[in-house]
Amino acid sequence: MNTIPKIILFFLLFCSGVALFADNKTQITVVDRPNAATVRTNYTQNRAPLQPLHFIKLPVGDVKPKGWLRKYLELQKNGLTGHLGEISAWLDKKNNAWLGTGNDFGWEEVPYWLKGYGNMAYILNDKGMIDEAKTWIEAAFKSQREDGYFGPYIEKNGKPDLWGNMIMLWCLQSYYEYSKDDRVIDLMTRYFRWQANLPDDKFLKDYWENSRGGDNLISIYWLYNLTGDEFLLNLAEKTHKNTADWRQRSTLPNWHNVNIAQSFREPATYYMLSKDSTDLMATYNVHHLIRNTFGQVPGGMFGADENARMGYIDPRQGTETCGFVEQMASDEFLLRITGDPFWAEHCEEVAFNSYPAAVMPDFKSLRYLTAPNHTVSDSENHHPGIDNKGPFLAMNPFSSRCCQHNHSQGWPYYIEHLVMATADNGLAVALYGACEAQVKVGNDKTIRLIEETNYPFEESVRFKIETREAVTFPVYLRIPTWTENASVKINGSSVDADLVNGKYVRIERAWKNGDEITLDLPMHLSQSVWKVNQDSRSIHYGPLTFSLKIKEDYERVSSTETAIGDSKWQKGADASKWPSYEIHPGSDWNYALVVDDEVPLEQNFEVIKKAWPADNFPFTVENAPIEIKARGKKVIGWDIDEYGLTSELPIKGNRHFADETEQITLIPMGAARLRISAFPIYIRNE
Repeated sequence: MNTIPKIILFFLLFCSGVALFADNKTQITVVDRPNAATVRTNYTQNRAPLQPLHFIKLPVGDVKPKGWLRKYLELQKNGLTGHLGEISAWLDKKNNAWLGTGNDFGWEEVPYWLKGYGNMAYILNDKGMIDEAKTWIEAAFKSQREDGYFGPYIEKNGKPDLWGNMIMLWCLQSYYEYSKDDRVIDLMTRYFRWQANLPDDKFLKDYWENSRGGDNLISIYWLYNLTGDEFLLNLAEKTHKNTADWRQRSTLPNWHNVNIAQSFREPATYYMLSKDSTDLMATYNVHHLIRNTFGQVPGGMFGADENARMGYIDPRQGTETCGFVEQMASDEFLLRITGDPFWAEHCEEVAFNSYPAAVMPDFKSLRYLTAPNHTVSDSENHHPGIDNKGPFLAMNPFSSRCCQHNHSQGWPYYIEHLVMATADNGLAVALYGACEAQVKVGNDKTIRLIEETNYPFEESVRFKIETREAVTFPVYLRIPTWTENASVKINGSSVDADLVNGKYVRIERAWKNGDEITLDLPMHLSQSVWKVNQDSRSIHYGPLTFSLKIKEDYERVSSTETAIGDSKWQKGADASKWPSYEIHPGSDWNYALVVDDEVPLEQNFEVIKKAWPADNFPFTVENAPIEIKARGKKVIGWDIDEYGLTSELPIKGNRHFADETEQITLIPMGAARLRISAFPIYIRNE
């Protein structure tokens, strides 16, 4: 008698795209993105009339890294991020306008550093770091004037400059997530009322704040979701109206690389209020517009040096370290807004391939510019080959007052997005990395999710659920576009579902303590062909892009003598403790890949998997746990050019090759601080 209803139920579930696990109680579906329509009670969701978020970030500190991500955060703590207060003139407490102790201040430098440093302190639960962060936070509270303005006040052409305050607001929001200190709500409410009363002709008129008004918009939404104050919606409209127009079809307000990486998200942010799909599409358009011309290179970024310039599109053009971390932050915000797995995949592309090589392995210095094809990292002036005039390629702890401080957000913000909440009382993992997360699910029940993996250097991601009682909720896992035959197991039993690349698998069941999920994402070789850049090619394995293994010779140089012109450091800072390095190639780099297009890609290359590094840090030439064996021929005449840079790719059809074919080794792009990542090609069968 009971078999007929079960058959009917199975038929209905099958037709609706829902699969049942072996226990007949687990529902498995493949979805484009989570349903955001459900009103969530466990976490603060966007308040009407704002569009609901597809993913909701957990409070800072609720996701704690493990594995190489934990190692990276420890390197930051013990390196430049954790000790910048000892060397940066902008963080000197003796005469600092942010602290109210003097007139000098790091207009953007103090909050740039604090928004990463503070979040890292909360994630690591490091009391000393938390106390240091609170020194600056308390000063922000103390600085608020009767009219609502806070922080150091500066004017440009008779108009207040609000850019530094936009960054400090983010620091305050993270502090509120950690502490629930209501003074944050009071300060922001009073400050935004001050903004609301500021005439339009004095609001967001300076270059930087005008480009980056979207950051102000994000903070307005954040406060509105907590208070529901109607004036904030009017201020959101005002902010959008006075921000640079990033909705243009075929041009941009300006071509500065960081402005683009940071500000292109503004139309999609405004879409949360406007509900006009053209605003959302404008953000996608800018992303692709800049990459169609200047981003025909591996690593997810675009060649802009300081500013994108026509005629400078070769992979030897670089991106600021600020550009890397701001792009990652934009991808993370857009993932929350749209639920689109595209942004998760792009964030990983930048995080794994472009960003790690911008800093020294010990995280004690960084360089302003890093390029996909980058074979010399010295302290010379390479203008006009790059747009900047000065020593912008050396690894220096004192240089580039923006990147020196702004780098700090990269990995903390990434870690905060490893596990997120969903509007249907579930959890989602769209970015993969070893971590532990405390999450409220179901009917306000708190569980712990433990993620074990060496991803992206490993194909398997394992999850374990710890809960005091059985609780029903969905788990969303992203299926990357680059994998083939992805599979899921629950407690060791295979899930019978057709997983679709570029979508999410949704698993809903009554989860019990000790339940395990194993996600296998088989990695395969693939390639990109950069048509506009001489048909050069890049080789990928899963989410990793590979570069030529070049012997890196490090030469220690004076940190003070090789610093960029606008650098400043504290009196008494011991430069000997903070060395700078030039990196020179100790082996040849001018290789073309030898390929046979008549055979599968796997027959041209051999993937070698090595032991996991003992120090848990995979982003060095020596430690890279995956290598690819390939064949190469030297390209005669491809050398360092008149600007001291890696020459542009040799012109297709006018290349001369050495007779000898050599075996060469490729390593992950993120581990290569000197690298060729977009290769000219020698076709074997031509």
